[in-house]
Amino acid sequence: MKLIKYIFLDIVKNKTLIIYTIFLWLVGFAVFQLEGGSNKGLISLLNVVLIAVPLVSMVFTTIHYYNSNEYIQLLLSQPIKRSKVYMAEAIGLSAALSLSFLIGIGIPVMRFAPSTAGLTLLLSGLLLTWVSVSLALLGAVFTPDKAKGIGIALLLWFYFSLLYDGLILALLFALREYPIEQFMIVFASLNPVDLARILILLQLDISALMGITGALYQNFFGSGLGVLFAIGILLLWVGMPSFFAYRFFLTKDF
Repeated sequence: MKLIKYIFLDIVKNKTLIIYTIFLWLVGFAVFQLEGGSNKGLISLLNVVLIAVPLVSMVFTTIHYYNSNEYIQLLLSQPIKRSKVYMAEAIGLSAALSLSFLIGIGIPVMRFAPSTAGLTLLLSGLLLTWVSVSLALLGAVFTPDKAKGIGIALLLWFYFSLLYDGLILALLFALREYPIEQFMIVFASLNPVDLARILILLQLDISALMGITGALYQNFFGSGLGVLFAIGILLLWVGMPSFFAYRFFLTKDF
């Protein structure tokens, strides 16, 4: 707990994180003031949550890990278990970035859109923050080179946020003569950003924006069981990279 507290307090005082929090706060209030409606404001914030939050979380986590290498080596030279050092780093980063997100986006949302859709947006943003931290730590622990680590983080963000949708559209076009709509739930589960987008859009009752698969998503993810399934998959996206990063950290040669 002492390690977590120290890392958390060190991160929340970081100028980059403070700027990130202020940026989210300003964007959140500006969007709701300009749009003039809670649903329109949430739709506009959706792009921020799905693009900016994973990008900043991944890059910030990666840079912080490499900048903390000397401190981590100092801790490992002490009678402290490696598992505790890794857990302190992961929890400290996740907690600090989550607090930043809740202040920046949570305050405007609870002020202008305290609804189920607003809470879903906040929950999805938190889960995406944790997923991003988990994936970034996996990439950073895996490679000792800082430039490669940042490149891995940017590549993962580009794939999940931009490239994945293009690949799915190409797959749908290539197999348009076959009934593959049922597999779209599986495809959505392979991308945490896409899964979060579906959850938020369904709560806003605008599934038509998701095209021909909108009705399928509405039937599955619109139910309570579907929501629990989506949250479970997102938590799995948090747990699996964290597990592999943790195992690699235990055997890594510093």
